[in-house]
Amino acid sequence: MIINMEKYLEIDHMCKIQNRLLYIILLGISLGLLCCIYVSTLHENDLWFSNIKEVEREISFRTECGLYYSYYKQMLKAPSIQQGLYELIHDNTTESKRTINILQRMNIYQEVFLSILYRILHIQTYLEPIYFYIYTVFALQTVYVIALFITSWLLSDSWLAGALSGVWYILNRVDTTRVEFTISLRENWSIPFFALQVAAITCYLRPQLKPIQQRVVLWLVFVSTFCFCLTWQFNQFVLLVQALIIFTLDCLDFFTVVSLYLMQVFSLLLVWLLQFCNSMILGSLVLSFIVSALFIKHFQTGLKTGGFVTRVGKLALHTLLVLTLTFTINYSAKTILQLKSDEHIFKFIKAKFGFGATRDFDASLYLCEEAFGLLPLDTFERLAGTVLLYPYLCTLSVLFILLLLVALSNLSTNGLGQACREREDRTFSMRSDVAYNLLHTVFFGLLSFSTMRMKYLWTGHMCAFAAFGVCGKEVWSLYLRVLHCNTKTMLSHTLPPSQSLMEEISELRDCNLPLTLFAGSMQLLAGIKLCTGRVLTNHPHYEDQALRERTRQVYQIYARQSAEEVHKVLSSVGADYIVLEDSICYERRHSRGCRLRDLLDLANGHIMDGPGENEPDLISASHPRFCEAIKTDMPPYSTLFTRVFKNKTFNVYKLKKLKKKNKAENSP
Repeated sequence: MIINMEKYLEIDHMCKIQNRLLYIILLGISLGLLCCIYVSTLHENDLWFSNIKEVEREISFRTECGLYYSYYKQMLKAPSIQQGLYELIHDNTTESKRTINILQRMNIYQEVFLSILYRILHIQTYLEPIYFYIYTVFALQTVYVIALFITSWLLSDSWLAGALSGVWYILNRVDTTRVEFTISLRENWSIPFFALQVAAITCYLRPQLKPIQQRVVLWLVFVSTFCFCLTWQFNQFVLLVQALIIFTLDCLDFFTVVSLYLMQVFSLLLVWLLQFCNSMILGSLVLSFIVSALFIKHFQTGLKTGGFVTRVGKLALHTLLVLTLTFTINYSAKTILQLKSDEHIFKFIKAKFGFGATRDFDASLYLCEEAFGLLPLDTFERLAGTVLLYPYLCTLSVLFILLLLVALSNLSTNGLGQACREREDRTFSMRSDVAYNLLHTVFFGLLSFSTMRMKYLWTGHMCAFAAFGVCGKEVWSLYLRVLHCNTKTMLSHTLPPSQSLMEEISELRDCNLPLTLFAGSMQLLAGIKLCTGRVLTNHPHYEDQALRERTRQVYQIYARQSAEEVHKVLSSVGADYIVLEDSICYERRHSRGCRLRDLLDLANGHIMDGPGENEPDLISASHPRFCEAIKTDMPPYSTLFTRVFKNKTFNVYKLKKLKKKNKAENSP
């Protein structure tokens, strides 16, 4: 009878745990769905999306968003899935006079997957393709919030922390996501998977996890890392920061997890295969760093032995060796592969941190964009207004001091064995999952301060970390220990397009021009490809050296160049028409030195427009600015170009074909 009662109580206890777990899961899903509905409603209210024409809906996908969506549209229009894939692999409409592999060059597998899914689900009768696309992106916000919920829940062992992280994420929507008006951006596809990966790593690092549980969670780490890498071309730089976090915690003796390195490597290599052996992945810094870290660690066997001074010296040498080998391997790989696709990013980083001024056109484009500048101070005002910043800073400060104390204690012990034996007797200790999330928010916070566009990698995790600080028993226990209290007694920016701009782009689409090749700004051409399907000279996906050089050449339409030189350049890339934008030719949004025409003048060695200083080696241009002079309709401009369309924003000119002189006429 007693045994039966014990079994009954055990079963009853298990049922209560399962019911509690079910309620917590439903709460996380509910918060995720609430966020999804919220951003979807914002998108509808902002654009009146359900009441505008199809072309206006497509125009709302601005700049590179339109380029990515055009491939989804292209796959749906293809006679079959096989034909659609063939056209992407042998694409000759994105870049004139070139056939490129879109699946190799760009991260558009999500568009391919969605187009295939839309075909096979037979939902065409009641759901338009564009709605299927945007609803999928909004649904990923559900995944994002659930991942944040799980992270804070695992850290604090409190469902309240999970709920608070979800609420904070929604309240700080301006700084946590811009999905409602930049739907197709790669970050909106990838960051939810990155948040899911962080949640999986947090679970993996929890103490007393069974081997079978570790394998399941490690598989989730791999899948989420792979999805993140497949959907964003900047994956290598984000994973590099994460690899540095793992490396730091390994050096400070918090954990030794080679498997996390391997998950990153396997994910990148699988993406490399799917992207038809994209050399940019093999030449990435993160692969070079991981190989170097594992190689040096294998041979430096006595790294975690000796006294404090000895270990600090060994760590300094270890770090120096890893960094030296990293840059050596990376330089060798890029030399062998002849890789120059990402050199503009390193030029940008070099110029941004003051390691030398640059007139490089590509680097200057990044430097002059607000999104790649420092994080504005008004961000912190908004975060403070939702009562997120204060608990975050308190939690960060206390745990960072604790991390330093535990790190010093770890380095003072002789090896992992002794460290593990002594850890239980310490007054202060820190779990591995807490240490990882602490350094995660520190590293990505620093990245966000330096580059505003990267703040979306930080602010979401900031919500989870602050919620852990508010609801975590360990954090409050630490507060009270510091105060000498008895814890046992007291504790058990792209704005959406304006309507007028939509109408003008729609006019440009409807103008009666033959199916020919267009040249113009990257942002505009992406929309032209989406709305008209016309062939382009250049586009916003900038991770290719040849394309960057071609863009610089095409942009001479806004520089001080002769009509003959511009005609020659445009003819060389096969352009039939050019689209000139007054908003670029007479730009006032940026200050002097950051306007596109200024960047072109500097790259060409010409003095910039307007009052202000110029570098002494710059010279006055011998020709007027092309985009202004062509409007005079005087020779030689009228001889080489004919205006075929005009509205308040755009001027479209047709290139006249030069008559080739008859050889007989030239012969004596």
